[in-house]
Amino acid sequence: MLDLIVLVADTDMEWTMRTLLEKRTDSLGIHPLRFRVRRHHGRDPGVFKNAHNFLRFYLRRARYALVLLDREGCGQEHRLSAEEIETELERRLRQNGWTDAEGQSRAAAIALDPELEVWVWSRSPHVAQALGLPQAELQQIIENVPATPEGKPQRPKEAMLTALHRSGRPWSARIFQELAERVSLLAHERAFDKLRGTLQTWFAPEAVQ
Repeated sequence: MLDLIVLVADTDMEWTMRTLLEKRTDSLGIHPLRFRVRRHHGRDPGVFKNAHNFLRFYLRRARYALVLLDREGCGQEHRLSAEEIETELERRLRQNGWTDAEGQSRAAAIALDPELEVWVWSRSPHVAQALGLPQAELQQIIENVPATPEGKPQRPKEAMLTALHRSGRPWSARIFQELAERVSLLAHERAFDKLRGTLQTWFAPEAVQ
């Protein structure tokens, strides 16, 4: 049996999660896992509409399920907050059997707001290296776009595209894999904090079976 089945919306998320779960378990504060990452062909809207059906196959094949999607592009961004998207997905997963014998949920949803690229933007020097720019030039890009209170670009994907255009590097899932391998996991961001906290609850080192 798998410890964890992960459903994601695209290749970038797939490689991010695969890398984190394969190579960063110590940094996440969890024990090594038997896991599988699946990508939904319907991307973010498909994940929102159909995650509970997609994961039904794994009800008796995995102890826990994790669902990741971007809020922007899922079709609900003008109607629901990231937290409301997560609540709706988790409700459907519970109704479809993702609970244990005590009725506790065995599934969680993570809606990245606005999108996965928000995880790219940290103060780590590895970000500039992965995007192919000197740190000072990358900082200049950040300073010239609208920022969140945390100092991250409000439009993280567009800022990343700007950086890659300037460096001449193509967009690639390899960038997300490299960052997942090297960037510190101590930075605080709502969705990542939920991801890390959920994994620690389910897979604390002392919980190895």
